[in-house]
Amino acid sequence: MRKTSLDELPQIINVLRGEMTVVGPRPPLAYELDHYKEWHKGRLATKPGLTGLWQVSGRSTVPFDEMVMLDLYYMENWSLMLDLKIMLRTIPVMLFGYGGY
Repeated sequence: MRKTSLDELPQIINVLRGEMTVVGPRPPLAYELDHYKEWHKGRLATKPGLTGLWQVSGRSTVPFDEMVMLDLYYMENWSLMLDLKIMLRTIPVMLFGYGGY
């Protein structure tokens, strides 16, 4: 379940509540916040998402700083088309577990 991200399906409830979006930066883990550098905090300026550029760019194979850069890129270049591309790229990532562990 972890490799294919099926364990994250309950987060759809958070989307319905308006606490998350479908596409956006990955929600931070509580312990990660203690280790954030100042520039990392920029990724917190928007609601987290179920999927995002990091998830379709390698997930756990992508170093943390690169994940933050992907999130910041997404936030600065947001468009409906970018969201659609990310959602379409999410399907094979989930089906085949790319970058998951």
